[in-house]
Amino acid sequence: MTSYAEPESTGVECFEHHGVLFHSAAELRDSVVPRLREGVAAGDHVVVALHPRHEAAVRGALAPRERDAVDFTAHALWYEAPGRTLAALHRLTLLHGDRRITVIGQPVLPVENSLELREWHRLDSVLDAALAEMRMRLLCVHDAHALPSSVQEAVWHTHRAVIAGGAFRRSHGYRDPVAYSAGDAAEPLPPPSGHVRTMEIVADLPALREEAVGLAAATGLPKERLSDLVVAVNEMAANVLEHGAGKGTVSLWRLADRVVCDVFDEGGDLADPLSGYYPTTALSVRGYGLWITRQVCDFMEVRGSSEGSLVRLHFKV
Repeated sequence: MTSYAEPESTGVECFEHHGVLFHSAAELRDSVVPRLREGVAAGDHVVVALHPRHEAAVRGALAPRERDAVDFTAHALWYEAPGRTLAALHRLTLLHGDRRITVIGQPVLPVENSLELREWHRLDSVLDAALAEMRMRLLCVHDAHALPSSVQEAVWHTHRAVIAGGAFRRSHGYRDPVAYSAGDAAEPLPPPSGHVRTMEIVADLPALREEAVGLAAATGLPKERLSDLVVAVNEMAANVLEHGAGKGTVSLWRLADRVVCDVFDEGGDLADPLSGYYPTTALSVRGYGLWITRQVCDFMEVRGSSEGSLVRLHFKV
């Protein structure tokens, strides 16, 4: 990785996505504050979503008028789930279409949970493709002291350039999103565990939704998450009926911190782990159901084999 001096202004009119690895509050300020000031001066809509400790360090370096021009967003809400974070970024460009967007965010990287860590890295890997046409500058900042070397390495794999040690560097380890997820696509998901409740996918979607409510309630899924699961099951079942084999199953089971839902399409060809990461609309012929499902669940895994397609949805409780 070779160090470069970053241009003072890229003149960017499309999506620009860089990583930041910092080792101190001073290094964070030096990497982030000039870009915030540049965005404010240019009239950008500027959003900051940092851990409270790091947000305080950045706030303290800004003048009052600069702070007033920045939307400081609650970190925990911004980074609730990968699909919802992506949708929030996409929404910004729709709400502020006449302005460029500058976002300084600190992705959640739960090193203790390999599944969740993998999915947050996958989101970072796909952003360049998913938001390619958006007028946005996104800096993803990472506290190097809190991350093992393997996680720091993934930052280089998922960003074309990284600011590290105060220097702007092109990443020779960058992988495009398909290459980044290729290994996962070939790896089958582990089988369900515990008490598994299963129902057949039927063409009568209202009846299917009603049965899904009963199964989800039986797993102990809280009422406030029932509608999320029912929406996801409806969308994935409709996908099976309209674009897949037309038959399959929905299975639910409870883990300590979540309810997991498998939607299996017998003979379906959905196999891309990146499914649902590309923005679309209700008028699109394909993809809208996957886009919505990514947002209402917390994590979504996709696998395909000669036996069919499997979409696994995670709902944290």
